[in-house]
Amino acid sequence: MTVAPDNPRQGASHLYRTMRDVIQSMDDVIPGKFEITKEGIVHDMMSPGGPHEVTAAYVSRRLEREMPDELLAHNGTPDVEDEPENLMRHPDVMVIAWTDLNVEGSIDPRTVFAAIEVVSRSNPDNDWVGKVRDYPLMGIPVYAIFDPRTGTGAVFTDIHPTPHGPRYATRKDFVYGEDVTIADWTISTDGLPRYKDESSPEEPQTSR
Repeated sequence: MTVAPDNPRQGASHLYRTMRDVIQSMDDVIPGKFEITKEGIVHDMMSPGGPHEVTAAYVSRRLEREMPDELLAHNGTPDVEDEPENLMRHPDVMVIAWTDLNVEGSIDPRTVFAAIEVVSRSNPDNDWVGKVRDYPLMGIPVYAIFDPRTGTGAVFTDIHPTPHGPRYATRKDFVYGEDVTIADWTISTDGLPRYKDESSPEEPQTSR
């Protein structure tokens, strides 16, 4: 579900603060994940546990085995927020230094080495389209997607300027069972769970 502003070209900063207040008021009442995009508030009705959470945990643990001690692959609660861009996202896993995580409030996206998302059943376009657009705008250099619907994924890198703003220039696809490189670390995708009783829909086209 996306709640869009009536006129996104006016009052963006005031509108952003209003949406932020709305999210804070709903966080403890309505299940799921709330984020702010260029279109407005996105509500992702994630199912607790299951393949989504197991995938995030597997990826986090496998990355941390490869990373230096001063970094972690965090899958906790802090939001990643870029208020000048009017964006607030919540990666399923983010690679960040312990010192940059130890802050009050939201995380500065430019301290994040990589953002990782596990595609949800309820709103796959949020990961395959919206975040492919928003993460380079926020300055996150690497974005990896794991899709339990299809057993595939992709890693986006190399932010470059375009007429529509910063975008990732490079995309490397993978299938479950292959090794995948995220930033400076390569991990196995063996044994990652798939959603059950799901067809294999075609991946949405990413925005340009």
